[in-house]
Amino acid sequence: MPKLIKTLHLSLVGGFLAASVAAAPEARMYKGYETPAYTVVESDGPIEIRDYAPYLSAEVTVDGSRTGAANRGFRVLANYIFGGNEDEQKVAMTSPVAQLPGLPDGVSGSEAGDDGLWTVRFMMPREFDAESLPRPENPAIRITTTPGDRQVVIRFSGRWTDSALREHAATLQAWAEDRDLTLAGPPRFYFYDAPFTLPGNRRNEVAYRLQ
Repeated sequence: MPKLIKTLHLSLVGGFLAASVAAAPEARMYKGYETPAYTVVESDGPIEIRDYAPYLSAEVTVDGSRTGAANRGFRVLANYIFGGNEDEQKVAMTSPVAQLPGLPDGVSGSEAGDDGLWTVRFMMPREFDAESLPRPENPAIRITTTPGDRQVVIRFSGRWTDSALREHAATLQAWAEDRDLTLAGPPRFYFYDAPFTLPGNRRNEVAYRLQ
């Protein structure tokens, strides 16, 4: 290979590898807690388009009002990571607590109650894989791999009331419509802080998967 062509070839390969590394989803932390890895594709104030990497998760589906289901689902999963598993092993808490309406794709279940079904999800620490993660004692808990996807997300502080979530979901819908982006499925909610955190110090997010 002539020297000039070889140099150009190596430069192109190096540039491609550098771009690939730069685009790889980044492992992230929030206040000392692991969070799902993602890359920010576009940012517009409190709104971001993110590419999420797949991650191992524990999730449970419960029925009831959104707030009631969030509390019940959190307690079930917290019991699991605090030692309610076959190995009586503690699993580190991560962030955020994710709440999704209904059942995840590919999961079948019973009919919802009057208030509907909600799925509450914890990401599992990256030190575990599907083989090493302790098995839950509660059969309602599912251990699954949450697939990677592209999401549009809006971040806000304050209380995670139903009205606040609806307001920010509507803002995201309008933002996506202005840019001809197609949203897939219902909104999902991410709560990064404990309930006793002052509202002004909380990180809350509403997200949609992008088609």
